[in-house]
Amino acid sequence: MFPAGGPGTGLLLLRLSLAAILVVHMWARPAPATYAWLAPSLASFLTVGLFTPIVAALGGLLELTHAVLSRGDVLPAGVHVAQAVAVALLGPGAYSVDALWYGRRLVRGPSTRDTDRL
Repeated sequence: MFPAGGPGTGLLLLRLSLAAILVVHMWARPAPATYAWLAPSLASFLTVGLFTPIVAALGGLLELTHAVLSRGDVLPAGVHVAQAVAVALLGPGAYSVDALWYGRRLVRGPSTRDTDRL
């Protein structure tokens, strides 16, 4: 869930591009004041990789809702929703706050000396 190296860098770039899409599209298409604060908040969470699957799903839902309500072009919105779903399913990667908080743990089993006594 928290790949490092090339895949981790790819997930970081995917998160950053989704955050940029949310901010740029909310600036380009004025949103109602009721959720105008939501896009920058979600973008900041995506940038640092905090609660990534939930935030990415909310970002995709926000992008889809905004495209439908503004009667904008549905094809770019569909691509952005697919990108949000990909981030939500793949996870944050190793370069995120989620990886620091919930990252890989070393689980040690019983030592071989303990099993010899059984």
